[in-house]
Amino acid sequence: MKRIPIFLSLAAALAVAFPAASLRAHESAAEMADAAKVLLASLTDEQKAKMVYELTDAERENWHFIPKPFEGEGMRRGLTLKDMRPDQRHLAYALLSTALSHRGFTTALEIMSLEQVLWELENQAPKRDTLMYYLSIFGEPGSKAWGWRWEGHHLAQNFTIADGKVVAATPNFFASNPGEVREGPRAGLRVLAAEEDVARRLVQSLDDAQKAKAVTGSTAPEDILTAAGTKVGPLGGEGIAYGDLNAEQQKNLKELMDVYIRRVKPDVADDELAAIEKTGLDKIVFAWLGGIQKGEPHYYRVQGPTFLLEYANTQNGANHVHAVWRDFEGDFGRDLLREHYQAHHKAE
Repeated sequence: MKRIPIFLSLAAALAVAFPAASLRAHESAAEMADAAKVLLASLTDEQKAKMVYELTDAERENWHFIPKPFEGEGMRRGLTLKDMRPDQRHLAYALLSTALSHRGFTTALEIMSLEQVLWELENQAPKRDTLMYYLSIFGEPGSKAWGWRWEGHHLAQNFTIADGKVVAATPNFFASNPGEVREGPRAGLRVLAAEEDVARRLVQSLDDAQKAKAVTGSTAPEDILTAAGTKVGPLGGEGIAYGDLNAEQQKNLKELMDVYIRRVKPDVADDELAAIEKTGLDKIVFAWLGGIQKGEPHYYRVQGPTFLLEYANTQNGANHVHAVWRDFEGDFGRDLLREHYQAHHKAE
């Protein structure tokens, strides 16, 4: 397994940029470390070689949400659930549960279970497998700085931990295909129902003047515009600002933000939402493209100075949902390194 040279450890960087006293610990960060240590202790050396990377390894930002090949060129890296013993899979799910809220964890499991639905719909297609989800750990759990990733088709969870605090929970990607299961014993299941329903309630509540600002096009893009970029920036200022909504609509927009950000544990979500509010709610913009009636292809985004929530439901007859939460500077904890470099050069 290839490793990139480490000229400056992230742990040292964090020690300069973020003294321990300046970071309030997260209970979930301690739970992540404990769960990761227990899982690692159960693995063979061969399994560890697939799962464990240096924190600074380039693989850390090599993320995606498409159904990649299970072997050969283009396959994902990490240790799959399929390559774990049954007892190890339980420990892997335990680690995932330390990062996500109850709703987030349930949703993640349902997303993975949809691979079985697709396997049945696609005549037992070999590219569909509920156990082909990959777990990677970057650095040493419980150390000054480390991270981990859970990834597979339609689910990508990335976490960075420093000084006992979850300092990054993005990119955070959830998707659902089918968006609504329409046949079989699970007919009626809508795994990402809130992502669609809360946003539609908001756009349908707008008056004509508000819609003229918020609905920026009659045709929705084919997918989220940021795709699986390792670094993303603002997508433009089109849309309706938080301040142009009435009190009930503002409450609705906050509820939509909660749908995405409260996928993660409450202590982490509370800090993320507080940071967003600190930058100014009035700077948040909601934009919608496509039809506003159920069943019509549609796209929306919620964007602030530091973050983006992006959603698309256009594929497979508008029955295939992609929904992502990104942080412009904080994805993969990238902003921590930048602050270190600034502090380091000042010291010189």
